[in-house]
Amino acid sequence: MSTTDILATVHGAQLTNMIFMEKGSHVMEMFPKGWLEFAGNGQNVFQWLASWSGIKHQGIWRDNQGPECPNPEKGTLHCFNFHKDGQVGHNVTYLADWTADVLQKFQNGTTHLTTDRLGNNFVPLKCPCDHVNDF
Repeated sequence: MSTTDILATVHGAQLTNMIFMEKGSHVMEMFPKGWLEFAGNGQNVFQWLASWSGIKHQGIWRDNQGPECPNPEKGTLHCFNFHKDGQVGHNVTYLADWTADVLQKFQNGTTHLTTDRLGNNFVPLKCPCDHVNDF
């Protein structure tokens, strides 16, 4: 994760690893259908973690397609679990535009990548931490 500049992933425990990303890195988070209605404040936890860690949370994608909860009369927890275990659908056009926007923000605001002298091809700069074991 320490070399990850942009992380695009579904909401889940794997996002706790963002604490190992460099400050200024970007996170794109996706949610399954029903998450907005049934997850409560827990759906914001990774936005908070990103903020506390100096990482730029670039928004969310909420899937609005897919099946409805089959037995809503069984309660919120039943519907939450139904949606939690579902696949996250996507809108290709929206996600392509969103990704292009985040990539542009990254390219314009990065401090640990640069372009060559002609303005082409991002080239990683050496990090002083890469030489920690050279002593």
